[in-house]
Order: sequence, then structure tokens, then C-alpha cells
Amino acid sequence: MSRKVENLKEILAKINYVYRLNDINDEDVNLKEVSLRMWDRLKEDLQVIFDRDPAARSLAEVIFCYPGLHAIWLNHIAHYLWSHDFRFLGRFISHINRLLTGIEIHPGAKIGRRFFIDHGMGVVIGETAEIGDDVLMYQGAVLGGTTLEKKKRHPTIGNSVVIGAGATILGPIKIGNGALVGSGSVVIKPVPPGATVVGVPGRTVERKKPPVEPLVDLEHGKLPDPVAEAVNILVKRIQKLEKKIAELEEREEISLHPKKQR
Repeated sequence: MSRKVENLKEILAKINYVYRLNDINDEDVNLKEVSLRMWDRLKEDLQVIFDRDPAARSLAEVIFCYPGLHAIWLNHIAHYLWSHDFRFLGRFISHINRLLTGIEIHPGAKIGRRFFIDHGMGVVIGETAEIGDDVLMYQGAVLGGTTLEKKKRHPTIGNSVVIGAGATILGPIKIGNGALVGSGSVVIKPVPPGATVVGVPGRTVERKKPPVEPLVDLEHGKLPDPVAEAVNILVKRIQKLEKKIAELEEREEISLHPKKQR
């Protein structure tokens, strides 16, 4: 009986590692403590969906009908195997994950807590990508690499970042905490914290005031247009110049467009 308990402790300790609860010493594992912490992590993964998706109605619906949740849970297993040099098994589970959910997460990617993939179809997360806590990612988003060398080649995403549908972030660049990447953007340069990126290639627009509440801005459809802003500035400048020219014409009684004599 004691042998079975020891085996159970060892299994739970490994699950603890999968869920990144590394503050517990595996040599002195408290069965109850590990179980509670593991359950807390599972509850976090579930609660974040209710917090960020108004379409979530029931626990059963979230558990059985959210591919983003399935992808994250399967990735925990794949990442554990990959980290312990079971590379083929890790890749195989990630491949099964892709077939079941339409979400491709390399088992080598490092993912933080309360990560939520909404809808999820077409999401790709590369091997050396790193994702912080409280990140929200929509369907079709890509964290891709830009080199064939075996080194850090995928983006690092900070905490509380929102990545819109179809956005592509390429290379070993850093996206700062609280940044917002607009839908369809292609980001190839680092993004400062609290900034908004839109366009192809992505243009950074600084926010006047960093948001305090909510921590994750779900209004990813309301984005500034830097091209339109630049055109508006030019229009205002032209209007000022035309006004000054009109004042000079009136003062000097000079007309640049005299009326034709009949």
C-alpha cells in the first residue's frame, strides 16, 4: 500500500512539473498540497475563459467545446515529454493536438499561466516562442521564426498581451507587457509595453495612458489608423497654409487666379 502511495506521489510530482508549479520540492512532496495546487491551475485555465469570453455559458460547454483549452492541456503533456528528452513523443502529441484542435503548438514553446486561445483554428506557436501570463490570442495568429539556425528564433510575448485574429509576429523580438497587436498585422520589430501595433508591416502607436482595468483589453477591433492620422495632419497643415495665402492676397490685393476679361 505504501508503495502505491509513493508511486502516486511521484506521478503527481511530475504533473506538478507539467503545470509549472516548480516551487514545490519533489524530494518532499506533500500529496494534498500538490493536488490542491494542480487543481488551482486547472481552475485558472477554466476561469480565464469565463472572464474573457462572454459566449461561455456553462462549465460543461467550456470543458468539452473549447479547442483552445484542449490545446493548452495537451501541450502541457507534450511540453513535459519534450523537456525530459522524449522528443518524438512530445512532437507526436503536439501533432495529435493539431489534428484535434487545429492549433499547432510546438512542445518546446514556453507558455505562462492563464493563456487563452479564443476560437483557435490556424494558430501556430513555434519552438522557441515564450508567452507570458494572461495572454489572449485569437484565431489564425502566428508566432513564427525567421532563421534556419538552431537558436532563439521566435518571439517573446510579455504579460497581458492581446494578439488579434490573423496577426503574424516574426523573429526573436519582444512584445512588451500590455501591448495590443491588431488583427492582420505583421510585426517584425520589438513593441514597447502598452503600445498598439497595426498594419503591414506593423506600425507602433503609443497609448496616451496605459490601461489599468481591465488587465486585458478585449476591444481589439477598435484600433488607431496611423496612415489616416498622417493624412489628417497633412490636410490640417494644407488648410492652414491656404488660410495664410488668402490673408496675404486680401492684404496685398493680389489674386493668384484673376477673373478672365470678357
